[in-house]
Amino acid sequence: MKSKIRERITEQTNPAAESLDAKSTREILRIINREDRRVAGAVGKTLPQIARAVDMAVAAIRIGGRLVYLGSGTSGRLGVLDAAECVPTFGTDRVVAVLAGAPAALTLSVEEVEDDPRQAVLDLKKIKLSKRDLVVGISASGSAPYVLGGMRYARKLKANLVGLTCNPRAPLKALADVSIVPVVGPEVITGSSRMKAGTAQKMVLNMISTATMVRLGYVLSSRMINVQPTNKKLRQRAEGILTELTGASEATAAKALKDSRRNLPVAILMLLKKITRQDAARLLPEGTSVAAVLSKELSRTKK
Repeated sequence: MKSKIRERITEQTNPAAESLDAKSTREILRIINREDRRVAGAVGKTLPQIARAVDMAVAAIRIGGRLVYLGSGTSGRLGVLDAAECVPTFGTDRVVAVLAGAPAALTLSVEEVEDDPRQAVLDLKKIKLSKRDLVVGISASGSAPYVLGGMRYARKLKANLVGLTCNPRAPLKALADVSIVPVVGPEVITGSSRMKAGTAQKMVLNMISTATMVRLGYVLSSRMINVQPTNKKLRQRAEGILTELTGASEATAAKALKDSRRNLPVAILMLLKKITRQDAARLLPEGTSVAAVLSKELSRTKK
């Protein structure tokens, strides 16, 4: 009779990795690479569910809510990584992550906190979770007590819930309004869900946050028009977007970005309409989104 843990596909032995310890370095890498190729296909099969999650995230943020990632271990760290990148990339604080055992768990293994569902409730209360938020519970096995406890609390608040797991029989599916389940199969190292399962979760989280921000108007065509130019690389990126969209010289773009107080959408409008920073800042809230305002002005200048 199988143990309960062995019923989870994320805990089963992968026949492709049999006698892995007896393989050469090159052969070990070939096996890992061959298994990794399964991930994109597995994620692709869940696109309808990911799309529903994106629509729910867009709706939540439009009413003043947030996209909240909830996880422990590798899954939780992936949520933190994705949420953190949304700040410089899109200039938004509406994507947040709650990690079991944070901040210590960001760099250290603090596995015991995964077993405490009550701690998840305390952590969600700290960020003042409300029914306007969308919670994405992330767990490779779909059975982490911390994640399940947090999802139950979110359910009591009547917040919408998405479950992200790689286990088709995951308990969190019963709590989620939408379940995203990329089935990547057993890992090369049995139970090491930081591998294929982690890669799948990273891909899905990238999709959710990116598509959400595109839908909310933080992207114009494929350009990150709300990038926060807080270092040299990001300033150069912002200046490059300015020159592309407005036709300004590099020197003019750099000056406009500085004069706009490093607000890229404002700088774009300043150059396109030849107006002051204050006038440009007043124009932005008038459209349905930043992208809509800029797109309208770009269309006008091309006529």
